[in-house]
Amino acid sequence: MSTQSAGIDAKQFVTNLRAFRYREVMMVAATLAVVVGSVVFFPGAENVTRGLQSNVSGTLLALFVVVAVGAGAVKGMIGFGYSLITTPIFASVIDPTLAVVVLAIPPWMINMFQVGETDTGLEFVRREWVLLLLAVVGSVVGVTFLAEFSTGPIVPFLIGLVIFGYVLFQVFQNFVTIEGAHHPVALSVTGFLEGFLLAVANLGPLLPAYFHTFERDVDRYIGGLSMVLATIFTVRILQMVLFTDLMTTYRLWLGSVIAVVTVVGLLLGTYLRRLEFDEEKFNWFVVALLFVITLNIFRNTIPALFL
Repeated sequence: MSTQSAGIDAKQFVTNLRAFRYREVMMVAATLAVVVGSVVFFPGAENVTRGLQSNVSGTLLALFVVVAVGAGAVKGMIGFGYSLITTPIFASVIDPTLAVVVLAIPPWMINMFQVGETDTGLEFVRREWVLLLLAVVGSVVGVTFLAEFSTGPIVPFLIGLVIFGYVLFQVFQNFVTIEGAHHPVALSVTGFLEGFLLAVANLGPLLPAYFHTFERDVDRYIGGLSMVLATIFTVRILQMVLFTDLMTTYRLWLGSVIAVVTVVGLLLGTYLRRLEFDEEKFNWFVVALLFVITLNIFRNTIPALFL
C-alpha cells in the first residue's frame, strides 16, 4: 500500500493557497479557526484552569499536551484514533462530560484538515449523502441525550466491547477484506450509530471499523471517514453552542488550545502516512492500536462498573 509523495513543497503550497485551491484553503482554514479560537476566547492567565478540577497540575496539563500530539499523529497516519485515545485518558482525570465537550473541538479541526488534505469533496457527498444525513441525525440525538442524562461508564464500556470484538474478528479471520462490497443500509445504520456514540461518549469505532473492512485505499479511506466525522463534529459543536449550555466560551477556548498543539502531531502523522508502507503493516497497526485503546477503556470502566 502506498500513498502520495511524502515530500512537502512549501512554495507550491503557498502558490495553490493564493490561487484559492480547495485542498490548501481547507487545510489552512481548519488550522486558523482553532488558532483564532485560542486567542479570542482566552479567559486570562488567572482563569486558565478555572473550568477544571483544582487538582489538575501543570505537569498534568503538560501530559495532556503530549497525549494530544501523539493522538494527532495517529489520526494523521490512519484516519482515526484521536478521540479513542484522548477521551478515556482525559475523562479519567477531569469530569467526563467536560472531556466529551472540550474534545469535540480538536477532532473537528483534524477532520476538516484531512478533508482538504485528501482532496475529498462534493463527489463523496453526492455518493454518500444518506450516510452523512443519518450521521447528523445520530449526532443530534446524541447531543440531546448528553444534555439530559449522565451516561457514566456504561457507554464507553460497551464501545470497548465492540472494539475488542472487532479486533478478535480481524485477527482470527486474517484481516478479512470484502472487495467492492457496499451495502447502503448497513453503511447508513453505522453512520447513525457513529454520530450518536461520538455525541454521547466522544468514542466512535464503528465507522472506522466498517471502512477498514470495506475500503482499503488509504486516501479514500481517510478522506471519506474524515468527511463524515467533520460533518458530525460540526453539527455537534453548533448544537452545543446554540441549543444547550454544554459549550461555554471557556470550553471553546480550551478545546481550541488542545487543537492547536494537536496540529504538530497531525502534520507528523500526515508525513508518515505519505511514506510507502504495505497493507499488512497497516492492518496490524490499526488492530494493535484498537487493542490498546480497548485495554485503556476497560481499565477506566470495569472498576467503576463491577468492582
